[in-house]
Amino acid sequence: MRLATLLLLFFCSCLQAAEFKLLKNQVQQPLASYLYYYEDVHSSLTISDLKQLPETEWQHNNRQAFNHGYNNSTWWLRITIQNQETIELQRLLEISYPVLDYISVFIYGDNHQRTLELGDKLPFNERPTDHRNFVIPLQWQSNEELTLYFAVRSSSSIQVPLTLWQEQAFFNHDRTQTLLHGIYYGIMFVMVMYNLFVYLAVGERNYLYYVLFVCSMPLFLASLSGFAFQYLWPNYTRWNDQAILVTLSCSVMFGSLFTHNFLRAYELRGAIRYAGYSFAVISLLVIIMALTLPYSIVIRVLIPFAGVVCCYGFGLGVFRWYSGGLSAKYYTIAWSSLLSGGIILALSKFNLLPKNLFTDYATQIGSALEVTLLSFALAERINQERKMRFEAQQDALNTERELRQAREQALEIQKQATESLENRVQERTRELEALNQKLEELSDTDQLTGLKNRRFLDRMLEEEYARGARYQHCLSVLLMDIDHFKQFNDTYGHLIGDDCLRQVAIAIRNGLRWPSDRATRYGGEEFCVVLPETGVEGALRVAERVRESVAAMRFLVKETPVPVTVSVGVVALIPPADGRYTDMLSMADEALYQSKENGRNRVTLYCEEAGYNPASSQQT
Repeated sequence: MRLATLLLLFFCSCLQAAEFKLLKNQVQQPLASYLYYYEDVHSSLTISDLKQLPETEWQHNNRQAFNHGYNNSTWWLRITIQNQETIELQRLLEISYPVLDYISVFIYGDNHQRTLELGDKLPFNERPTDHRNFVIPLQWQSNEELTLYFAVRSSSSIQVPLTLWQEQAFFNHDRTQTLLHGIYYGIMFVMVMYNLFVYLAVGERNYLYYVLFVCSMPLFLASLSGFAFQYLWPNYTRWNDQAILVTLSCSVMFGSLFTHNFLRAYELRGAIRYAGYSFAVISLLVIIMALTLPYSIVIRVLIPFAGVVCCYGFGLGVFRWYSGGLSAKYYTIAWSSLLSGGIILALSKFNLLPKNLFTDYATQIGSALEVTLLSFALAERINQERKMRFEAQQDALNTERELRQAREQALEIQKQATESLENRVQERTRELEALNQKLEELSDTDQLTGLKNRRFLDRMLEEEYARGARYQHCLSVLLMDIDHFKQFNDTYGHLIGDDCLRQVAIAIRNGLRWPSDRATRYGGEEFCVVLPETGVEGALRVAERVRESVAAMRFLVKETPVPVTVSVGVVALIPPADGRYTDMLSMADEALYQSKENGRNRVTLYCEEAGYNPASSQQT
């Protein structure tokens, strides 16, 4: 009787594990204990092969999470979910490990089937749900049973944490997770900015290494958690794998350099004095490996290497703490936080610890504590140095009390010298600022005509175009060309041609209205005028005035007057938000071309319907 009862209980537990009963009021359910899996060592099987596989070949996952570490196999997972309700149910299935390379999902219902391809080797916008994790929307009809097969292959650790969510519960949970990540990245950002300002103020190299270390750590965690793939490089799938390796290597490199300098390892004897620089060089080599070798090879080297560097930092901190030094105490406590988080993460990746909320966020928690405590350590270091300087000054004052008057005189002389030096520095700074301003002005000025050059035109026109598009104000562009200038150059020579260009530039400048109207040399014998806040009528008036000013110009070659005229193309419009400033230049160029086709020495207004507006052409 007892044996029969045990067999009945065992049979019931097997049935319970075989499929998951979905109820309406279930908001969240981890599915790891309902999974069956099969390891395809040669990655040669298809879904048809798997459906014909004998039931005895499938193994039941009896762990809290499906985690099989680093390997090259394809892992097939199967789960059956039965809708126990008489109504339609909708759920979201989340795979909360965003660095899996390839996931093929096969969904079989009573009367339908569906296939999805997921993974971080595919562009982010191909996912069915815009989320850093893999989220699959599922739907059951009344009493319908869905069977899901997953084919998982990845160069990263094989972890498939499956959770079934009600939609609202999922987004509430995700909001909380995003808030926690935001707090973490906010802490790291504040630490970066604070210590960057300190570095710029004091110029101590330790702060630079610390800032680079703190920058690398959140980038590594953002790559690992999927945020970087979602927001920074959603289409760069190869770099997404490399970014994890590169940012972790940078964290190790700058962390070892910071440790070497902060704990003064260079003062020690033996090989330990070179360990920090050696680890930095090895990290640089790992970065090169990450860009050339497969992820699966480099990660197996990098994780143990990072653990060794963490142990080095922790051990050196303990030694310095034992030798005396409050800053070493802060450092050791801080490094132990990061070390603990890194060890927990590494053990999780190698399937020695279960994947859960604590193991997933251990590195974030440890690194946030570490950077905070290291800031205290750096501040304590500054306080110690300040205290040492104060004590040295006090000893000097006590020793030199009899020479106080002479010291005061020396201090006065030093003060005067300092003030004189500061004045000279300020004067030199003003001179450099004036010189820089002059150089900038020269870089934006055409040396032949004295007008602004094409570089200035592109920058200024782009700004005016954006301003016009934002405030819906009209903007006009005049593009003009000296008529028959090539023939002019061939006849009179390039030196006379240069004089002609200078005279035309003066005539154009004289034909403008306001300081905001900017004339520039577009290139060769072409000039461009930008008229902000100017409509069609005003643009045509300015264009005609410029044309008349050039035509009336008295240009002499060997005391013989030579007529000089220009053809002008005009475009005036309110810039559209989806347009580009180069479009206006193209329109003005079309109108200029029409002016030349119609006989030159005239103004033509661009018309969108025909490409130009002959009716607006003018000639004298």
